[in-house]
Amino acid sequence: MKETILRLLKERSPEYVSGEEICKCLNVTRTAIWKHMQTLRECGYEIEAKPRVGYALTCIPDRLYPEEILDGLSTRFLGRKIYYFDTLSTTNDKAKELARLGAPEGTLVVTEEQAGGKGRLGRRWFTPKYKGILFSLILCPPVMPPEANQATMLAAVAVASAIKKETGIKAGIKWPNDLLVESKKICGILTELSAEMERINYLVAGIGINVNQDVIDFPEELRESAASLKNELKRKIDRVKLIQTTLAEFERWYGIWLEQGFAPVLARWKELSVSLNCPVRISTLNHSWDGWAEDVDGDGALLLRLPGGELKRVISGEVSLRLS
Repeated sequence: MKETILRLLKERSPEYVSGEEICKCLNVTRTAIWKHMQTLRECGYEIEAKPRVGYALTCIPDRLYPEEILDGLSTRFLGRKIYYFDTLSTTNDKAKELARLGAPEGTLVVTEEQAGGKGRLGRRWFTPKYKGILFSLILCPPVMPPEANQATMLAAVAVASAIKKETGIKAGIKWPNDLLVESKKICGILTELSAEMERINYLVAGIGINVNQDVIDFPEELRESAASLKNELKRKIDRVKLIQTTLAEFERWYGIWLEQGFAPVLARWKELSVSLNCPVRISTLNHSWDGWAEDVDGDGALLLRLPGGELKRVISGEVSLRLS
């Protein structure tokens, strides 16, 4: 009922909707309507009430509420089921829990703040409340488990495409899935998998985008290496529109992957790459290698040319771009 009232107010805004009309539409009492208006106000919606006139929606809060994401969402199945949290440990952990309980493919878990956000190699992913976009998608791709890594690169292509469409900013991809703007990280992606020998049970794609952070919002040690869309454009970004576009682009590229294979995704990934044909350092928990990032193969592995001429195939690791 709250969602129906909100839709009525949005359709009429900035005009007023009479309490009588809402009561007739929903077949409820004025007291019930008043209670729902109070609930909406507690969620941050600004609603004016005038005796014998009605209610008018005057301001929508900057929150990633399911009602806002679904309002205008163009996807067929991604994001059609949404779990929203003000704070979570991580969206990936919640998405995996929901997947184990049978949540359908396309389920979206979104939060305003992560208390335990993490990236590759166990690093912390820091985002202040109400300023970034933090979400995870549950996917069930009909591919073999070794191909699941391709979804990580697909996610990077989708997010880069969405950022370009919504802001005009061209983000580059650092292998395999960090998005950079002017050499500073603007988005991180972490995919996690549950699989058997020959089938994927589910895949969770976690995405964190730096949207409306100011420089002072980043820890001091990250201010030289992290950026936000707001800092680049010098204006605030509509987070709801950006997540809607990201979901639409993800669904589009996901469909291409399942219908045409990895080749078109990889081709686009290479076009956006900022870590190919240049000197890099690859680091894992136990080793590191310096070399020339020569190519990415059909499975998404990085082909690193070592100083001695050997071509090393790297499946996972952290890339550091080197000046020489």
